[in-house]
Amino acid sequence: MTLTADNNAGPLAIERSDVEAARTRIAGLARRTPTFRTAVPTPHGEVPVLFKLEYLQHGGSFKVRGSLNAVERAVADGTMPDAGVVIASGGNAAIGGAWAARRRGLTCTVVVPETAPEAKVKALGELGATVHKVGDRYALAAAAAADIARSSGALELHAYDLPDIVSGAGTIALEIEDDASGPITYCVAVGGGGLVSGIVAAARPEDQVVAVEPTGAATLRTSLDAGRPIDIEVNSIAGDSLGATRIGAIAWETLHESSVNSVVVDDDSIRQARAFLWREFRILVELGTAAAMVPVLNGTVTPPSDGELCVVLCGANTHPTDL
Repeated sequence: MTLTADNNAGPLAIERSDVEAARTRIAGLARRTPTFRTAVPTPHGEVPVLFKLEYLQHGGSFKVRGSLNAVERAVADGTMPDAGVVIASGGNAAIGGAWAARRRGLTCTVVVPETAPEAKVKALGELGATVHKVGDRYALAAAAAADIARSSGALELHAYDLPDIVSGAGTIALEIEDDASGPITYCVAVGGGGLVSGIVAAARPEDQVVAVEPTGAATLRTSLDAGRPIDIEVNSIAGDSLGATRIGAIAWETLHESSVNSVVVDDDSIRQARAFLWREFRILVELGTAAAMVPVLNGTVTPPSDGELCVVLCGANTHPTDL
């Protein structure tokens, strides 16, 4: 199945040109993370896989790309407020925002849910961010961050629903394209949809994108089934990184009329995928990241006959004891 976009997509939809501009803007700032070719066992036998090792990015996840794009654009345009930036996140987006802000000597205020992993909260403190814990889920933290932005005048860096954030995330696809041969099938974990919509925007017509979600946090699949974005209750072991309660508006505009392949996986298979990555490659990633590996291991997704299957390993802000 090839990827096709809706020619009548709404004004929030991100295009490949936006991603290309982001790549230019953050060149030399974000790491150009490596890819790694290997083979993995599946019910169909061993299949070749290209791993995108994005967990080696600054801050331990892909999130720094979008934050760098947004911050560098605001600095270049002269629109960066004296109050710096504010962002709500379960951890990774906040780490990305704090990293981008520190590079420019900017103040960064972060609002995290009370359930945010301590490893991520500790990383935020080490980056010099001021951290507030609000509520037991991302939506409450996001509302508090919006209030801070309104009262202080700070630039709000949404975790996944800001054009610069999405187009920055999509730069991953351009790097994979440089390394791959032929059409690419991308396997991408989905939370609020920023990463997958950025990749869809950057993908070529011959490429395919597989959006992978936990059963207890399927924001995209639930909305696709309903025909509109709707709120969900998050109940998944991957909720700390894929715990958005609603698909982002940009992701919806970008994805709902595309041929993105939505796949939902259960928590047990996510645990097994993370254990597999550690056992076979000594790659330790977050549970949310490991979700992208599941459709490959269970044989749901296979490489294109004339191209490559790429699993985006997008974040590793976890601790070995979590295994």
